[in-house]
Amino acid sequence: MSERFIFTKYRTVCYNCHQEADQVIKAVSSQAQVECDNCGATRIFVPRLEDVRDEGTFTPISCYDIWNLEATAACKNCGVEGPHDLIIGCNQFTTRCNNCGYTHFYKFNLEYVAKCPIEKSGE
Repeated sequence: MSERFIFTKYRTVCYNCHQEADQVIKAVSSQAQVECDNCGATRIFVPRLEDVRDEGTFTPISCYDIWNLEATAACKNCGVEGPHDLIIGCNQFTTRCNNCGYTHFYKFNLEYVAKCPIEKSGE
């Protein structure tokens, strides 16, 4: 994940270790990840669709709480540095540029518990 797109954190109770910890959120073209900073539990999502301009096209279905977050990033479509909506559940991960509507939808692919070798800064 050398490409830099969305890198942010969300503090909540981890589904694996049940401790309140930062959940490190990373999204690039080839995959998205949510990693617990405490125990290393990581969920990997792979791309399914992109460039969907209609908000609300995907209905989040999840066995955990849905995270509705906002992160600042440079859009891969319009190039504007600005807010992106993030919707993250246990089975899906969606990013959407607030400027142009460019949407990237990922589906759940893999889960593991280990410390991830990808640097935390995303650089």
